[in-house]
Amino acid sequence: MKFKYKSMSEYCAEYTRYLGIAKTERRSYAESVRLLEKRGFKDISRFKTLKPGDKVYRGYEGRTVMAAVIGRKKISEAGLKIVGGHTDAPRLDLKPRPLYEKGGYVYFDCHIYGGIKKYQWLVLPLALYGTVVRKDGTKVDIAVGDAPGDPVFMISDILPHLGKDQAKMTRDEFFPAEDLDVVAWTTYAKPGKDAKPDDEPKAGKSDLVAYLKKTYKIDEEDLLSAELEIVPAGMPREVGFDRALIAGYGHDDRVCSFAGLQALIDASDNIPDVTASILMCDKEEVGSMGSTGMQSSFFENTVAEMVERQEKNARDILVRRALELSSMLSADVSAASDPHFPDVDSTGNRARFHAGPVASKYTGGTTKGGASDCGPEFIAQIRRIMEEGDVTWQMCELGKMEKGGGGTISQYMARFGMKVLDMGTPLLNMHAPWELASKFDCWQTYRAYSAYLRSK
Repeated sequence: MKFKYKSMSEYCAEYTRYLGIAKTERRSYAESVRLLEKRGFKDISRFKTLKPGDKVYRGYEGRTVMAAVIGRKKISEAGLKIVGGHTDAPRLDLKPRPLYEKGGYVYFDCHIYGGIKKYQWLVLPLALYGTVVRKDGTKVDIAVGDAPGDPVFMISDILPHLGKDQAKMTRDEFFPAEDLDVVAWTTYAKPGKDAKPDDEPKAGKSDLVAYLKKTYKIDEEDLLSAELEIVPAGMPREVGFDRALIAGYGHDDRVCSFAGLQALIDASDNIPDVTASILMCDKEEVGSMGSTGMQSSFFENTVAEMVERQEKNARDILVRRALELSSMLSADVSAASDPHFPDVDSTGNRARFHAGPVASKYTGGTTKGGASDCGPEFIAQIRRIMEEGDVTWQMCELGKMEKGGGGTISQYMARFGMKVLDMGTPLLNMHAPWELASKFDCWQTYRAYSAYLRSK
């Protein structure tokens, strides 16, 4: 299998730029669609029929997208090759009524999204991103905290001098989830004429509401129909004198979903035998629920839309056959071995930095709960494809049994009968506000997905 890959420096520069833009799943979607359209992909609604070489995509609710290059063989007869990752990441979401006053401060009342260690979000510069929808349906996009001159936001913590009682508590006890609230405004409102000297300062919530009205043309009630997220402020950075690592928010799982996107785009000028496709989905960090998660019908509906445009009399059985004939690399990250925590590593099955993407035969915890458990026949195919593509990769487990576990979208795809193998980039600091990825591993992940999508 001979084809030209992007160089590691070129690819990592493109990925780092993307990661700095895609701070939320909506921003990831918008940038991904922009890149697809730049390379000639068109919304599937613009096609009455599909022929080999057509470049199509279908999005949903501005958060989930599937794109494909149509192959020479009909989808109902050969299925699809799919690289599927997610673009949501652990964060804090603003509650429907997020503004409240306490002790002279105005806070954003927040709700945890996904698995986090609460203490990692304290005393950290934070940014606010999202969309507010007014009653008339018009939208306002908000992005504060990353542009030059922007303010940032923060969650305060007690100083060590007065934190003796806090220090006696467990990690999960010392900072309640309900206290993960972000300082949004501190300018005191002017005291009334009847104020007493010992009255508690009145925070300027009304001033903040007036600021939102002036700046964004939204009322406090408009926040009822908003999707606003608190994420770490700051752009991705190189780590170490050797600059071999990338620190950034949302590597899990934008490092894999972008690799799939770039692999498909780079292969899109060649007509594949079997339709090559990618999925960039939402809600994986909270169980893949909702209309944009992989437990929804979005994927099946999109395949049905493609089959319908290839067949004169598309029937449900043709879609079912297409799904069962398909194969997929479930593009999600894995945990790199951390020498500070050797007790969680599975002997001989630990993932290492600078050794390429990690293939995992199964996920889940001690009992393989929630695992699709890939069959050896498909693993053998992937081994051959990686060898022919000159890809550096490794086969590992997430960690020791009885130490925890994790899952991916693979189980929701395997239910169609398709062959699915988990394969993604290893990370340090997974689910932390700042995660670490190896440039070499990022590049080899892209090369792995390229080899798979282009394979015969």
